[in-house]
Parts: sequence; structure tokens; C-alpha cells
Amino acid sequence: MKFFKSLFGQVCIALVLGVLVGVFAPEFSVKLKPLGDGFIKLIKMIIAPIVFCVVVTGIAGAGDLKKVGRVGAKAVIYFEIVTTFALFVGIVLAYVLQPGVGMNIDPKSLDASAMAAYVQTAETVKGGGAIDFLMKLIPSTVFDAFAKGDILQVLLFAILFGTALSLLGERFRPVYKLIDQLSHVLFKIMFLIVRLAPLGVLGAIAFTTGKYGIGSLKQLGMLVLIFYASCIVFVLLVLGSIMRFAGFSIVKFLRYMREELFIVLGTASSDSVLPQVMRKLEKLGVHDSTVGLVIPTGYSFNLDGFSIYLTLAAVFIAQATNTPLSTGELLTILGVSLVTSKGAHGVPGSAIVILAATLSAVPALPVVGLTLVLAVDWFMGMGRALTNLIGNCVATVVIGAWEKDIDYERAHAVLNGEIKVSLDEPASGDDGTTAPAPAH
Repeated sequence: MKFFKSLFGQVCIALVLGVLVGVFAPEFSVKLKPLGDGFIKLIKMIIAPIVFCVVVTGIAGAGDLKKVGRVGAKAVIYFEIVTTFALFVGIVLAYVLQPGVGMNIDPKSLDASAMAAYVQTAETVKGGGAIDFLMKLIPSTVFDAFAKGDILQVLLFAILFGTALSLLGERFRPVYKLIDQLSHVLFKIMFLIVRLAPLGVLGAIAFTTGKYGIGSLKQLGMLVLIFYASCIVFVLLVLGSIMRFAGFSIVKFLRYMREELFIVLGTASSDSVLPQVMRKLEKLGVHDSTVGLVIPTGYSFNLDGFSIYLTLAAVFIAQATNTPLSTGELLTILGVSLVTSKGAHGVPGSAIVILAATLSAVPALPVVGLTLVLAVDWFMGMGRALTNLIGNCVATVVIGAWEKDIDYERAHAVLNGEIKVSLDEPASGDDGTTAPAPAH
């Protein structure tokens, strides 16, 4: 009975029911799509204000602006190093397992009309390069950033607001307390919305299974299997080694985050769990200022699953269309992917759009080859979202350890199951008391 009452158990049941409904009642299952879309919209509704509140209270509460800058710098360095590893994993496994070899597809035989909108958007994403990307970080107005739900723009304003609040000192402490109290209200709203996760997962899985069918995986099954194998290798070996170096077990950590991972698996969107992930990492013992900076930034700058997808799909298209790639062209794909992946979050059809932007940097590669992966993109999207989420959670723990901003005793107790956490509790503790402050 405990399993059925838990959110984890209900999400698991929803996944199974979604597949069954999709297989046996495909026409009806397609009509369930609003359940999944509605759940994600509800979550996205509160992401921007939650990020704002968490970042502002984290910076203003830390009291040390040098530390905030140091955490931000370490996060960016970490993101670039780990993202490069992810890009290499995709290329290496694509060349070792060769999913596209033998398909012998003539690019002229592919229907380019399906890709027209994606390619056009890709040109917009490429824009003016680094300068254009930096300019897009600045919102037209503060309200525009919140209205569009642009996390990076909200993050920029939150950092400025939190910094100003910290510099103004004790006289403006009531403003800090007000925002802190508001964050508790928002997290309570988030807790209520998360209870609807099983319905969202049911609707999303039923729609996908009913529309595309289980058999849709067979069309490019080898590519899908290699992609998931790449993600597993990356999580267990690369992220597992990083977590071990920080003093934690990746397996125990994944078990701790299992409810969020299953929701992401069902909705194929890491946005669907952003607020509760931030709260859960705080409850693990990571200081709120580190969580508030690393997680929102990572959602746009640390897309490990997306990076694996970019290089794997690029090499697959080259193999499928018998297009040889030189070492220089491979390095170009790697370099361009490091840049284009940063513009992925918030772009409609982001995977195909960013892949189109990446491929267009290598004239030898036919961009029309994207039609080969379009049919299974949703299935690969689940793996992308899962790996992205795990990568960002690991980054937060590691940077917290790097900064000595994590309570090791509490973290190990939580991961070992000695302390039970609940999202419907005060941020610091689970018994109504405040957890010990992280060691410095």
C-alpha cells in the first residue's frame, strides 16, 4: 500500500497505464495530450518566480558577494569541461558502433519540406554568434523576462536584485524576509501541482504511444539504443566518477532523485521538475545560494544529454548518407556544438533546431539528413531530458562540495535513507527544525 500512496509509485503506475492505453486505444490516447501539456504549463507557470526568489534569498542571505562570484565562475568552468566530455562520448560511440553505416541514403531522396521551419529557426539561433547570445540575456523589461519565462533573463535580474539587496544592508532586511516568505508560498504551490504528476505522465505517454506506436522505435532502433547506451555510460562512468571524487555514490543519488527522474521520463521535459529539484537538493544539505545559482544556470549551460545527442546524430547522418568527415570537420562539430547547445533551452523543437544550426557549420553534411532522426526525436528526448537533469543535479552537489557548501553528514544520512525528506516541509529540515548549516 505504501508504494501506491507514494508519488514514485503513482508515477510508475501512470507510465504503465499510459503505454497500455496508447497500445489498445490509440485514438482515445491521442486525446489525452492536454493532460501532459497542462501539467508542464502549470510547472512552467511558477518556475520564473521560484528561480527569482531562490536566487535573491541565496545571494542576499550569503552575505559574501565574492563567494557568489566564485560559485558562478566555478559552475561555468565545470559546465564547459563536462559538456566537452559528453560531446566526445557521442562521437566515440557513434564511430565504434556505427549506427548509420549501411543505410546508403541519397540526400536528394529525402523530403526537405519537413525541415524548412527548423532550418529557418536554426539560422535565427545562430544569429550573430556570442555577441548576439549575450545581448539576448538582457530582457527588454523585467516584466518581459517573467512573462516569457526566460530563465537566463530572470536569473540575470535576480542576481542584480540579490546583489543590490546585499549591498543595502540590514535596513532592507524586511525585503529579504518578504521574498523568503514568498518563496515558501511558491514551493507550497509547487507541492500541490506535483501531486498531479501521475496525470501528466499518463497523458504524455499515452499520447506518444498512441500517435507513434511502439513500432516507431524500430525505424531507427539502433540509433535510439546507442543514444541511451551513451547516456548510461556517461552517467555511470563520467558523472559517477565525479560524484565518487566528491565523496558520494551516483547510484544512491539516483535513487534519491527517482521520483523526479520518472516524471521527466514520462513528460520528456526537465522543466517539469525544476522547482522540486531545487528544493530536494537543499534538503540534501546543499546551501540554498549554491542551488539557486547552479541549477537555473545549468538548465541553459549544462545540457549533457543534449550534447551527446548533437555529436551522435551528426555522425549518424554522415554515416547514413555516406558523407566522410575529416578530423577538422569533427573538431568543427565539437566546437560549434559547445556554442549552439547553450541556446537550446526555450527554443521550440530545440533538438532539431540546434542540430540544424550545428550541421550547417559543416558544408559537407546534408542538413536535410535531419529528417532521418525526426521520427524518433521524441523518444530520444526522454533520454536527453533525463541526462540533462542528472548532470545538473550532480553539478550542484559537486560544486557544493568544491565550495565546502554542503553538509556532508546530512547528505550521507539522506542518501542512506536515514533521514526521510518531503517537499511539503520547511526548506532546511524535515522535522520542523532547521538542519545544521553547511560546513565552511
